[in-house]
Amino acid sequence: MLLDGFNSFLGLLSAAMLVLAVVALVMALMAREDAYRAADKQKKSFWLIILGIVVAVNLWPIFIFLQIAGLIATIVFLVDVRPALKAVSGGGRRRGGSSSDGPYGPYNGGR
Repeated sequence: MLLDGFNSFLGLLSAAMLVLAVVALVMALMAREDAYRAADKQKKSFWLIILGIVVAVNLWPIFIFLQIAGLIATIVFLVDVRPALKAVSGGGRRRGGSSSDGPYGPYNGGR
């Protein structure tokens, strides 16, 4: 009974890693090629190959080590590369605001 619960937990964990990898792959596909160069990151084709391999490894889980390595690559893309791409392509700015705006309005240095 305990083993069944552990296996279902691993199944849910594997499904979550697959969903995360697919989301990262779609985000990598949607970004422009020149944004990768402007953000000084690896090429778009590099990330598409890596994330495609991660999706394939998560579809057919053979070795847990490969899944963990894929999870690390997915997290690196989502935490490091994706925000840099958004900053370069202008996706991180709010409409109507300036770079000196804080969470409660413009910051003018107390003037």
